[in-house]
Amino acid sequence: MLDIEAPSVDSARMRRAGRELLSLALMDSRNHTLRWIGAFEQALSTPELDVPQAKDLSPPLWELGHLGWFQERWIARNVQRQRGARCDPSQARLPSILTDADRCFDPAEVSHAARWRVDLPELQATRQYLVDTLETTLELLEATPEDDDDALYFYRLALFHEDLRGELFAQMSQTLGFESGLLTAPAAVNARDALLFPATRWPLGCEPGGFVFDNEKWVHEVELPEFEIDAQPVSWQQFAQFVEDGGYDAQEFWHPQGWEWLQREARRSPRHVDQLRHGVLAQRFGKLMRVPMAQPAMHLAWYEADAWCRWAGRRLPSEVEWEAAAHQGASRGWRWGDVWEWTATTFRPYPGFAPGPLRDYSQAAFGTHKVLRGASFATRSRVRSPKFRHFALPDRDDLFCGFRSCAL
Repeated sequence: MLDIEAPSVDSARMRRAGRELLSLALMDSRNHTLRWIGAFEQALSTPELDVPQAKDLSPPLWELGHLGWFQERWIARNVQRQRGARCDPSQARLPSILTDADRCFDPAEVSHAARWRVDLPELQATRQYLVDTLETTLELLEATPEDDDDALYFYRLALFHEDLRGELFAQMSQTLGFESGLLTAPAAVNARDALLFPATRWPLGCEPGGFVFDNEKWVHEVELPEFEIDAQPVSWQQFAQFVEDGGYDAQEFWHPQGWEWLQREARRSPRHVDQLRHGVLAQRFGKLMRVPMAQPAMHLAWYEADAWCRWAGRRLPSEVEWEAAAHQGASRGWRWGDVWEWTATTFRPYPGFAPGPLRDYSQAAFGTHKVLRGASFATRSRVRSPKFRHFALPDRDDLFCGFRSCAL
């Protein structure tokens, strides 16, 4: 494992980081990945890190190799890396240092289901690939102009890609039921009164400068009427009332597709919950434990969040309401960052959208996924931003996701 501790580089300022901070952050992120390798090695019984084939899992060995492949593809093998987001993604690449890297780790070549069938390098070779690709990346970064956003674009992209993959490892450890020792539980939160915000014109999206994800481009003003929104996500205590009131049996509270999902899954309570009456008993990383009722409700699909709101006579916030409240409500008790939060908004491009070099990162999900805002307890601080747009299909409940509500 690389010998570096750099807590100061785990902050939102990394979107504008120069060479020195980026170098430290890339080492910090790779160290975090190597710790996850150790956690999976300890938890799984095979050297191949085998896991069952499922839609909310991915072979850890594939994911680890993909991280090295991604960094190498967009930096060391990319002859247009200095052009940043203007790079032509269809260009010819320099060869990889790993034989058959594209065949093994390119998601365009290997579908999700095929990841369990592809012949992958062994764990030790994959670990060495991660070390070697990082060393090359850092050497190239050292020769990169300090304040050139284009030239630094792919280094920042590789950093955030690895950080987000780290949260995927956390989700998988919950799904598989093992404790990694790398996470702390979300805090219990005292309930506060809902916050009222006046009508305004809100600048939705990001200004140019530093690193910007393609779906955050570009800032544009949106008319925002007055709205009232919860100061914190809905708690287990609040969600338990819905369950106790027969919410999972009352079709009138459910979106039609949500009701179909509920019947198909035979779901009578949230995922990982064993008991929701007289307190919450839930599976947390392989242990059945009593969860504080004041903790944010978690592992909820969008359909469950929407049904709770209908039952409560409230609604999910739009993403612009969430963003405006996050920026304006900090001094008034607004709290976020314990769970990803579903919004009512269907994931769509902002006006003038153009895909980045990762052509399918956003546009493949437009129109079918829902927007989540905020961050979870497993999200690195570098990724946390009130502007960041997470997105997922409405039946996803493996994420560390909850919600808050607005008045009708």
